Amino acid sequence: MIQPFHLAIPVQDLDKCRAFYRDILNCKEGRSTENWVDFNFFGHQLVIHVKEDYNPVRISNPVDGHDVPVPHFGVVLSWKDWQNLSERLKSINTMFIIEPCIRFKGKAGEQATMFFNDPENNALEFKAFKDIGQLFAK
Repeated sequence: MIQPFHLAIPVQDLDKCRAFYRDILNCKEGRSTENWVDFNFFGHQLVIHVKEDYNPVRISNPVDGHDVPVPHFGVVLSWKDWQNLSERLKSINTMFIIEPCIRFKGKAGEQATMFFNDPENNALEFKAFKDIGQLFAK
């Protein structure tokens, strides 16, 4: 069993981000106060913390012809779950940083991937492998 990670991120609008993670990404809400909320983020613990003066600086790194936002976080889904999520996000007109696509096609680590922001511009990546054995392939 993989141990769940814990990630805490800053947000300014707790209600808007709470709705995004709960209603758009279908993450079950856990404990909360007026200043933070934790979620079951696909088996991992994600906590959004109010930080009113937070102003993220975005950089990117070129990867397989795309400018990948750094930092970013996300999860590796099953192929079917990734397809379902990408279709649902497209159906609600999600603004993608990198549209759902196949990266490293025909190479080690071939994967489906997509990038988008939460309401506070925290970048998220969701990916999937037809062959999970490619996750750490060189």
